[in-house]
Amino acid sequence: MNDPEKQVLKALDTYKSAVLAKNAETFMHLYDPGVRVFDTWGIWSYEGAAAWRIAVEGWFSSLDTETVRVTFDDVKVIAEPSFATMSAFARYAAFSAQGQELRAMQNRITWVLKSRGHVLRIVHEHTSAPIGFEDTKAILKREGKS
Repeated sequence: MNDPEKQVLKALDTYKSAVLAKNAETFMHLYDPGVRVFDTWGIWSYEGAAAWRIAVEGWFSSLDTETVRVTFDDVKVIAEPSFATMSAFARYAAFSAQGQELRAMQNRITWVLKSRGHVLRIVHEHTSAPIGFEDTKAILKREGKS
């Protein structure tokens, strides 16, 4: 495993811990100022880190006393010294203050990262979920996966 691959895997760990701690500052440190985010929820895209930060802070503050534990499955990384991509299946599980799992959803996540100051930063993030043919609703749980 090369250093850029390790940086991407470290970014995934930082993402998980920042979400759990609801720490927008640490979370946003992963992103390039000019990031474009195609999120699963609400709008087509967030243009730039400032717009994305507003969405992230809204998400974190909406959780109140709940926490969210993120896990990544089937992570695939392609990395060069100044450029990398990562794709994975993500699971977001909300937990009560007492530690009880309240709900969970899964989606697909892809990052494009570019080196800025010798650190890979996310310049594009794309999350999605497949849409069912029968009902045109998002499928938020992978078959055979919890």
